[in-house]
Amino acid sequence: MPEVLLVGAIRWGSVGPLMLVSLAIMGSPGPATVSLVAAGSSYGVLRSLRYLVGIIVGTSIVLLAIATGVTAALLAVPAISSILTWISAAYILWLAYHIATSPPLTDPTAASNAFSFAGGTLLGIANPKAWVAIATVFASAHLADEATTDATAKIAVLTAMIIVICGTWLVAGTSIAPLLRDPPRARVVNRALAVAVVGATAFALFH
Repeated sequence: MPEVLLVGAIRWGSVGPLMLVSLAIMGSPGPATVSLVAAGSSYGVLRSLRYLVGIIVGTSIVLLAIATGVTAALLAVPAISSILTWISAAYILWLAYHIATSPPLTDPTAASNAFSFAGGTLLGIANPKAWVAIATVFASAHLADEATTDATAKIAVLTAMIIVICGTWLVAGTSIAPLLRDPPRARVVNRALAVAVVGATAFALFH
């Protein structure tokens, strides 16, 4: 019965626009999405699934933190905000280094530790673009009059969008895999992806 009441209270006409906004803002290039391209191009979809799940879990934690107001409380303390920013920057620089120094794609190899479940979860949480993008999207629509129902509905919709967006970027990475079989081109592509990760992070932090 509560489920029926919840469904009936949702403004279904606002779900579509929320999905489109999330696709445009959350789906744009950023540290996590570019790293998924790097993982897909270097190791393929199957060997990157743990990293994909980690990214989804970490990003969903950000979503829950924003939905429950934890984000506002943390960022209200300048010291905590600065610490989180430096941790994010340090981890993303470490990840960019591993992407830039990835070997050419020849014979199948095990995925790097940088593309592990733990690594994906950490990047999902440390990704500054995720905090800004999800907060913007979350506040962009109201799916119900009652606050708890509204938050629950938006969490459900945006979690589904996180899965779709991240999965799409990972699959897209496989399209550049042929470039990584030639050592000179592999170096260029990997370094370009590394620069893109750092650039997207800097844009999210200072824009």
